This record gives sequence, C-alpha cells and structure tokens, in this order.
Amino acid sequence: MKIAVSYLASYYSKEKTISLINRTDADFIHVDLMDGGFVPRKNFLIEDVGRLFKNNEKSLDIHLMVFDPIIYINDLARIKPEYITFHIEATKEIVKTIEVIKAKGIKVGIAIKPATSILELMPYLSFIDMVLVMSVEPGEGGQTFIPSTLSKIEELKKIRENNNLSFLIEVDGGINKATIKDLNVDIVVSGSFVCKSKNYQEKINELKSK
Repeated sequence: MKIAVSYLASYYSKEKTISLINRTDADFIHVDLMDGGFVPRKNFLIEDVGRLFKNNEKSLDIHLMVFDPIIYINDLARIKPEYITFHIEATKEIVKTIEVIKAKGIKVGIAIKPATSILELMPYLSFIDMVLVMSVEPGEGGQTFIPSTLSKIEELKKIRENNNLSFLIEVDGGINKATIKDLNVDIVVSGSFVCKSKNYQEKINELKSK
C-alpha cells in the first residue's frame, strides 16, 4: 500500500511542509485544489501550484475539488503530475475530461463523495487509472473516517476483479494508524496525521506498519 501525504494541514508554511514531505519515503504528495464552489473552502491559485511544485522531487497526486475541472488541465500539466483526479459530481463532461488528461500523458482518476454510489462510476472504469474514494466530506481536513467507506471499497474490488479491470483504489479522509488497519487498498492519503506532527517519517512508518 502506497502513502500519499496531503500538505495543507500543517504547523509550518506550505513550502516547509512540502520540503519535509520530500525528505520522507512517502510515495506521493497529494495536492488538494479547491475552488470555493464545489467545496466551501478555496485555495486554488494556479500560479502558487506552479511555484510550489516547479522542481518537486516526489510524484504528484492532484485532487481537483472544483467545478469544470477540464479548464485547469493545461496549466496543471506543466508541473507533470503522475495523477490528476476530478470529481464525478463536478462536471457533465466526464469522458471529455478523461480524454484531455490522458492526452497530456497524465494518469486520470475519478473521485466520489461519501454519498455517491459506485454505480455512477461504471461507464468510466475501463478508461481510468484510479478511483479515489472519499472517506470524509471533501473540503476540510481533520474529519473522522466514515465507516461505510469500507463496504464501498469491497464493492469496487469485486467490480475490478469480475471485469478484469486495472484501476487503482485510493482512499482519502481520516486516515491514521487506527483507521488504516481496516484498509486494504492501493493508495491512502493522509494529511493531518502526518503533517500535524513533529516527525513526518515516524508517522509514515506507523501507517506503513499497519
């Protein structure tokens, strides 16, 4: 299981937090981008993203919590992320958004909110590289893991196996050394648990030793 670390909830500046994550053996930096419309919080400044990650050492896992995600792809492609994930609830142009991301040579993920049915993903699962299952409501850090996420993950695994598909399963929200024990997925995203600590590597070690 790989670890992606979200840098927004931290005791330090974004720059220092990102530097500290880069010194760990985390697999990805998870970049949460919010427009203040799809979720209440806003942090989306494309110039800041380019500045913060211009010469980044780790693979980037970008999570778009924005309406009309397609309009951001060209700018985000410049920092060469490994994944760009957008919410199924945020656009009607799902196939076109997938195509635009893939045309940039970037792996594409689709995220779903806790209340969204797995069935809504079915038309797209053969075209994408990852499903991001939100285990909290998107937009705010420090929330408690929603237990019903576990059954959703198992349902996704069955669909993947029964249809010989290859998408990865990622989980984001409320991940710590207790909640990760119940998870058997490809990637987990942890924010506050890692970045609101004094020793990032120690916390990542706790996650990896589940």
